[in-house]
Amino acid sequence: MIHKEDIDKIFEAARVEDVVADYVTLKKRGVNLIGLCPFHDEKTPSFYVSPAKGIYKCFGCGKGGNPVSFLMDKEQMSYPEALRHLAKKYNIEITEEEETPEQVQTNNDRESLFIVSAYAQKHFSENLYNTDEGKSIGLGYFKERGFREDIVQKFQLGYSVNKRTAFTDSALASGYKFEYLVKSGLTIDFNKDGEKTIEGSEPILHSSEKKFVDRFAGRVMFPVHNISGRVIAFGGRTLRTDKKVAKYINSPEMEIYHKSDVLYGIYFAKKEIIHQDNCFLVEGYTDVISMHQAGIENVVASSGTSLTIGQIKLIRRFSNNITILYDGDNAGIKASFRGIDLILEEGMNVKVLLFPDGEDPDSYSKRVSSDELKSFIKENSKDFISFKTSLLMGEVQNDPIKKAQLIKEIVDSIALIPEAIYRSVYIKECSRIMDVQEEVLLSELNKIRRKKFNEKGIAPATTNSEFTPPVEDIIEANLEKTNADSEHQERDIIRLLINYGNNIMQVDSEELDEENKPIPIDISLAGLIIHELQHDNIVLENVLYRTVFDEFVVQLEQGMVPDYNYFTNHPNTEICSLTVDLVSSPYFLSNWEQHSIYITKEEDILRNSLNSAIFSLKSRRIEMMILDIQKQLKENPGEEETMTLQQTHLNLLEAKKEFNKLLGRIIVK
Repeated sequence: MIHKEDIDKIFEAARVEDVVADYVTLKKRGVNLIGLCPFHDEKTPSFYVSPAKGIYKCFGCGKGGNPVSFLMDKEQMSYPEALRHLAKKYNIEITEEEETPEQVQTNNDRESLFIVSAYAQKHFSENLYNTDEGKSIGLGYFKERGFREDIVQKFQLGYSVNKRTAFTDSALASGYKFEYLVKSGLTIDFNKDGEKTIEGSEPILHSSEKKFVDRFAGRVMFPVHNISGRVIAFGGRTLRTDKKVAKYINSPEMEIYHKSDVLYGIYFAKKEIIHQDNCFLVEGYTDVISMHQAGIENVVASSGTSLTIGQIKLIRRFSNNITILYDGDNAGIKASFRGIDLILEEGMNVKVLLFPDGEDPDSYSKRVSSDELKSFIKENSKDFISFKTSLLMGEVQNDPIKKAQLIKEIVDSIALIPEAIYRSVYIKECSRIMDVQEEVLLSELNKIRRKKFNEKGIAPATTNSEFTPPVEDIIEANLEKTNADSEHQERDIIRLLINYGNNIMQVDSEELDEENKPIPIDISLAGLIIHELQHDNIVLENVLYRTVFDEFVVQLEQGMVPDYNYFTNHPNTEICSLTVDLVSSPYFLSNWEQHSIYITKEEDILRNSLNSAIFSLKSRRIEMMILDIQKQLKENPGEEETMTLQQTHLNLLEAKKEFNKLLGRIIVK
């Protein structure tokens, strides 16, 4: 771990305009710099850099942050990697905290596995070009598949010669430890794993009394890279026709390779996924390679495994859009419906493309031109409802029971989508395709979501519709809307804290002077906001806003008030991004004073802004409490409890009226 003092030095030295200028041509615009955003396509510049604040912000795609987060976004670096990159750029020596012996051993083991895997990749690639067997069998296979030499080299493809210990013997002779050859899965140790054989071969006895065999002997090799490009595993394909021999075998799970969190080709695809804002998901290694050769690079493979949450989240780091490319195997497609549901549940957008019968991405991309392939994908990609219904309607035919089951299955999928707007759109689409009244689908959707949320102890949100749902659904919908609306007030509180937390306000204390008047005291705006909210036991609902608020509380207890620089340089990238949003603006005021025109700035009316923010938040919380009581009254409580709730309801209405007066709101009766 990098020392805090060194991190501070890096942030002090790093100039955001220097870092960004390595990627973007910047021009002066007032006190800021402006250029074309490196994160999305645009013709009119909307990407601003503020040297004074040390931040960047794109008002087109929303990306923003400090020099560290820029490198993290642009180069997909981790936080420590970005810090080390900047330390090198600005010649800053950094000291890593001393690790425990256990941590040292773990890191050494991981690094050793990376080193062994890198050696194996180089060894297999050299076999492809430097051995007769590799050239005739391995390279011959790749040429037969139509792979160009530059593509073979790009993906670092290789060949493991068909001698049972050739790789292990070479690695041991080169000084690599047998322990790590076994841990990496490249070598199978029969002493450790028991007397077992691979493809009918007998274990080899060496003078060291170790019995072992190469896992991938006689196979063409597909290295698997992690997101930063390091080899972490291998897939090996046999070229034998013996049906008893597994067509593909893969590296086992280990410290550096967990297949549920890995996607084949992600390292080569990540930049184009960001650029296209879409990720094509295919099944196998050759599908990925063939698509790249056809000029489509935003493609990854789950490598024959069922799609997992870890893989979906890996894609979501680069795009919220996934297009799944299937071959014509209906049985396999139906089995993958669970993966589509997982994507929907993660709040991502999913489309599906079905290739013609007998075709897959590998074969089809070789049969047509690159432009034809791109057009085919664009014209035939369907949303998951259209795809699912068109695929299954043939089985339904005129059977009403099967049709009802299909509709319920689709509504079950829609119910997984977190965003109410998207659910509403899909319900309308399902209603149109299936010729079912929208109200019926909404009723079923609400029932599913209510059951789901009841199991979790959370009130469900209902989908907007043109019909009138039950009263309890109206209350729940209004309560959800109120909660969503309160985020605006909470955001305004955090905006004031970050921008003006250090500003000193004068307030009346409880102590009186000789004339019996309150003695004014000075207090920071941050201190005043925290006092006001804590006095009324108000806790911010938004987790990110609450995290920032809590940091202000901790810092104030230590006698300090953090400014926006504290949060723009925060190691939590979400906090950094939020701060940039709250301190950035694409506009700046001209020097109107030279024309004797004086503009009122928020700093000049800070007391009004503060009161408005606090009163608005408290008023919103009162509205939430009123809705909650209305909900309780609808549940027909006992007589005594009803009277108590009604009295509380009246008190809250009165309080709401007072806050409306303070806020200058006009209430129409």
